[in-house]
Amino acid sequence: MRRRSRWHANGLLGAVPAALPAAIPAVLFAVLFAVILAAAAACDPAPNGNPAPGPDAETAPGATPPGRTAIDLLVLGGTVVTMNAERQVIVNGAVAVDDGTIIAVGPADEIAILYDPRRLIRPAAHDIVMPGIVNGHNHAAMTLLRGVADDMRLMDWLENYIFPAESTLVDPDFVSVGTQLAVLEMIRTGTTTFADMYYYEDDVARVVADAGLRGVLGETILDMPTPDAATVDEALAYTERFLQNWANHPRITAAVAPHSPYTVGPETLRRTAALARRYGAPLLIHLAETRDELQQIESRYGRTPVQYLESIGFLGPDVLGAHSIWVNAADIATLAERGVGLVHNPESNMKLASGTMPIGALRDAGLNVGLGTDGAASNNDLDMFGAMLTTALLHKQMSEDPTAMPAAEVVALATIEGARALGMDEAIGSLEVGKHADLIVVDGEAANLVPRYDPYSHLVYAARGDNVKISMVGGRVLFEAGAFTTLDAGAVIDAARAAAERVREVVGRRP
Repeated sequence: MRRRSRWHANGLLGAVPAALPAAIPAVLFAVLFAVILAAAAACDPAPNGNPAPGPDAETAPGATPPGRTAIDLLVLGGTVVTMNAERQVIVNGAVAVDDGTIIAVGPADEIAILYDPRRLIRPAAHDIVMPGIVNGHNHAAMTLLRGVADDMRLMDWLENYIFPAESTLVDPDFVSVGTQLAVLEMIRTGTTTFADMYYYEDDVARVVADAGLRGVLGETILDMPTPDAATVDEALAYTERFLQNWANHPRITAAVAPHSPYTVGPETLRRTAALARRYGAPLLIHLAETRDELQQIESRYGRTPVQYLESIGFLGPDVLGAHSIWVNAADIATLAERGVGLVHNPESNMKLASGTMPIGALRDAGLNVGLGTDGAASNNDLDMFGAMLTTALLHKQMSEDPTAMPAAEVVALATIEGARALGMDEAIGSLEVGKHADLIVVDGEAANLVPRYDPYSHLVYAARGDNVKISMVGGRVLFEAGAFTTLDAGAVIDAARAAAERVREVVGRRP
């Protein structure tokens, strides 16, 4: 119903004298009456009511339009792929953000009238707005070893190339520069949270914190000397300081990372588990990655890697196992019973010919499985869109079933399922009220994404990391319009190329 204007309420028309002096010509009266009517009409609402101004409407400086709530950020438009339990997809959707948290998700026309954002982001009509991608397994600083040793098996790669190179090369500067390069690549390609295993993880954490990413960062421990610890005691002492340094950080989760069952003995594994559980920290480990590992552990302990870890009390819901390829039915049942999170790294496993995770059987058993790239020394990139594509194609080929790993499920592995494997699904992995505002915008105007019939299909089978046009963590934009907001990309690239000269001296590789 049309409201009466305040002009009518104040009796403006009634203020016109009932009888005008006869000396006033009729024409003048008509003009005067028209002016009064025009003034009333100018203050009357539109025929359909008085809608709230759009997000771009001008208001007084610092003023919030009546009926709308001031917030930090509004992402208005595009197709919102929520990855919530209903797998809701909202064409022309919106995500409202305040204090780094999502406070509303829904149709753009419904959300826009509720909020007055300090920052408005308008994705193009065909862009895809989705949760930030979760890279469940990485060795960030190993970007500096990208391509130094290819086309060989894991044990040869590790023992004859990587471990020797790391013993000479890895120091805090190497780790900082390599991690900056990794963070640059991940932000650019849509990863907003990643799990890391490496040395000098305190330096990794500083880089990640400064860059604005979210990280579950594990200090690597072995039974042999490492770049940052000559003994296990030193490694555990360093790790405990690391856990203390980063306690309660809003984006950094410090973790303990015994390297693997074949490089860490039972006593050290027990000590790492006890340390992690004393601080409530995650445990990250390579698990059942190769046939060689399976044979070594069976030879030493008479058990599979999974059953060996079970026998010493290591397994639990705080454990994240990377790879988990060489597992049998009993192993799968044990992993499910203990609630272990797992990470599939298809590209690295294929390149090293390590085997293929039986992802169908693992998921059928109720295990939470995420996706990872592994380090750039064995992948050789950190683009999770490539990991999604490889996952879908690999398992169709392996099972000879084109219905295996449909696109929507693969996107789930890279978002909400990956978050669940990390034990972080209440905070990240989907666009839902109460979660951190970790999201990305994928360029729907790119030629390789036109035309579009199914957003999940495009995200898995057509999109690439360089189609990401905006990356955001906790409501803070880290990449937009081809520019980084927290990193000097040119300086990072220059530092990485300078570091590569030292790598060449050590490993003897030239272009």
